[in-house]
Amino acid sequence: MSGQWLRAGWERTSLYLPVILMGLLALGTYWLVKSAPVRLPDQTPAAARHEADYFMRQFSVKTFDAAGKLKSEVNGRNANHYPDTRTLEIEAIQMRSFDTAGRLTTASAQHALTNADASEVQLLGQARVLRQPVLGAAGSSESPLEFSGEFLHAFVSAQRLESNQPVQLRRGTDQFSADHMRFDNHSGVLELTGHVKVSLLPSKTRIP
Repeated sequence: MSGQWLRAGWERTSLYLPVILMGLLALGTYWLVKSAPVRLPDQTPAAARHEADYFMRQFSVKTFDAAGKLKSEVNGRNANHYPDTRTLEIEAIQMRSFDTAGRLTTASAQHALTNADASEVQLLGQARVLRQPVLGAAGSSESPLEFSGEFLHAFVSAQRLESNQPVQLRRGTDQFSADHMRFDNHSGVLELTGHVKVSLLPSKTRIP
């Protein structure tokens, strides 16, 4: 019976899964990397050391659409780029992005780590991704969708979200938790493993 509840709950939730998250992380980190200064190659090659070749402090990077509307924003306390590992490390990251319908998605973590082409983004320490509700065509409001945990790993190009640490998923009154998670956006399949807990509560309805 628990498996049926899990499938039923996930079918209700899968329509709202974090496609926007992938776009948020890809767009935000892509522009952040592109906005960083380019270092000219040294005349004489030197042994690679794990030292930052550039950094940013208390930074904010914004992108806009053709009409001048804000599409995404990335804020952080510190950002360091390491050429030996070709990674960008960000402290106290906060990201937000708007889709074409005006829906806002936010992400935050104590630390973030992205590779050179921003195809992988790791959110570490109090990682949280929240898609805010938006009014539907009939005036009904969707429930907010939230992923949270100490570690969320987004494979942007593959449109996959994973975690090898405990995670929680909340949509309205429905809650999911597991020791490990793997979500494939292409197939729409969510895998929850380890100690899995599901709480499905009926939504409130008004009596005329």
